Amino acid sequence: MTDLRECVDELDKLEDTITSMRCRLSREIRRQRRFAADASHELRTPIAGLRVSLEEAARNPQKTDLENLLSHALSNVDRLQAIVADLFVLTELEASTSLAEYKTVDLAKIIQMQVYRRKDQHKIGLRCRPGILVEAAPEKIGRMLAELLDNAQRHAEHVVEVELSHDSRHAILTVADDGRGIAEADRQRVFDRFIRLDEARSRDLGGTGLGLTIARDIITSHAGTIHVENSSLGGACFVVRLPLADPAVPVSSVDASSNGHHGG
Repeated sequence: MTDLRECVDELDKLEDTITSMRCRLSREIRRQRRFAADASHELRTPIAGLRVSLEEAARNPQKTDLENLLSHALSNVDRLQAIVADLFVLTELEASTSLAEYKTVDLAKIIQMQVYRRKDQHKIGLRCRPGILVEAAPEKIGRMLAELLDNAQRHAEHVVEVELSHDSRHAILTVADDGRGIAEADRQRVFDRFIRLDEARSRDLGGTGLGLTIARDIITSHAGTIHVENSSLGGACFVVRLPLADPAVPVSSVDASSNGHHGG
């Protein structure tokens, strides 16, 4: 009788496990379908723009402004290329990052490299403390920072500020702008794929709707977190926390000699 009861209990556990797996699989299928539908919609828009322009030119070749047509076509091709490139990055991120990619890196050096190479219209204020070490894939961390800077530059009015500090366990990176900010109700949604809180403005400024998703996925793959809060500049402030390489090792408290402001 005891053996029978044990068998029944095991079957109940197995049934619960199968049910749980089916629910997770169902959610994943829905997520993938939704993503495929969203991606198709995003790709259709520039393709439709190209088709309309070319068909109009084919019908009225003598009335076609060739310079304007080529400019419009190239703009749509650039958008297609950007979306496809970002989709490829997301696909790569879904695969596990090789441990061989991870190194002990000074986060300040990656940040300074990303900031100094930019030629954006807005000034970037940079405050970085040296010697804040993390275990990371340097190229991916660089890409994450580039996405956050791109987002800040698109929405800033005049200035972007980047700051790196730390607490006892985490490196803390903030990227802030003086733009319109993000409503509290939208601060989780902003990381979803193809989400644009101001769609027309984002399209005009070249956003693909995937940059913040890429940044979040990179941070998550490094066991970090990201959230949005109000910026002291009046706009949005993205706060990234990454585990220190070894929290037991004191971090240098001496400021980098290159601290200050960088004009884009």
